[in-house]
Amino acid sequence: MPSTRATEHEWSLLRTACSPVHTEQKNEQIKHLVTILTRWDVLFELAEHHGVQPLLYQALLPAKAVVPPEHFNRLAQKYQANVHKALMLSRELFRILDRLSADAIDVMPYKGLALAEAVYGDIALRQSGDIDLLIHTADLTRLREAVKDLGYVPHDHLSVALEQEYLKSGYEFAFDGPAGRNLLEVQWAIQPRFYAVDLAVDQLFHRCVTASVAGRSLRTLSLEDSFIVLAVHAAKHVWGRLIWLCDLARIIQSPALNWKMIALRAEQLGIVRLLRVTLLLSERVLNTPMPPAADEAIPNDSGAGPLASEIESHIFRENAFDTESPAYFRLMLRLRERRVDQARFLTRLILTPGPGEWDVVQLPPMLFPLYRLVRLGRLAARMVRA
Repeated sequence: MPSTRATEHEWSLLRTACSPVHTEQKNEQIKHLVTILTRWDVLFELAEHHGVQPLLYQALLPAKAVVPPEHFNRLAQKYQANVHKALMLSRELFRILDRLSADAIDVMPYKGLALAEAVYGDIALRQSGDIDLLIHTADLTRLREAVKDLGYVPHDHLSVALEQEYLKSGYEFAFDGPAGRNLLEVQWAIQPRFYAVDLAVDQLFHRCVTASVAGRSLRTLSLEDSFIVLAVHAAKHVWGRLIWLCDLARIIQSPALNWKMIALRAEQLGIVRLLRVTLLLSERVLNTPMPPAADEAIPNDSGAGPLASEIESHIFRENAFDTESPAYFRLMLRLRERRVDQARFLTRLILTPGPGEWDVVQLPPMLFPLYRLVRLGRLAARMVRA
């Protein structure tokens, strides 16, 4: 979080810069906001936290003449640093893919570089973080051995028995690499199981499309699946960073998007309200017009509007949700429109142990079912503290 709380001036400039709408009116508004801005350090901290420094740089280019040179140069240096990191990650991604291909391990890049190219048309316009790969559950062991040859080691170490449990309840495995910690993340699911959004990764592979990343053709998610996956990911984090809304807003603007297909999958998954909240937040925070086809396919309900207003105000308060708090779990429940999904969420939340429970007490595999009791105890203690 920024060390100093941002005011309306910093927020207005950043939100305008991040809007996917490109008009002369937007450029004029940015120039006006630049002339009255005094706290550039706060703006840059805010942009860094929200992962949108490249977008801020791009938006300020037409206003360069009115931006103080020392501040514009500082932002330009950060932009160039991101370019270098994106190129480094591209090289590393290709190295990993070539190694996995040699072992016939089926993987698919998503988020990160693949998303930057598919949605922004330029890997330099999305702030680079790590390498994200989707995998099939059965391939994790072989993948771990393959990337070990490239210098990647698991960030966390689990016993063989606990790893098998984690494959059922978790969703990702992080590796530290030669160029940094947590540089490679592989996922066999989109979220932990207790969120009760059961997106089948095998189906995502089946519907994949081809995108070009740094001149190389790679498979990645279709735009429809990207919208759903990214909306679910943003909801998990209560849409707490602007970059997640920026990604979604640009997908929303795509004229090729099949909203009827998105609506059908949303109904199957029970996330129609979650997607409606995403559309409303994109419209309110980033001034992204809601396409008529989206408005018709993803209908409003009595819960979506108030939720969007609550989350919007939370984003601007700059205080992250405690994802272990009762308030967070209640919010996740309210984002689901069907009682059956709310019940599945609660049941899985209560009865699905994970690393937190495994760290409390070490049990032999034959006693793993007792971890449910440990889970219940930890949740009860948390409720008492709240």
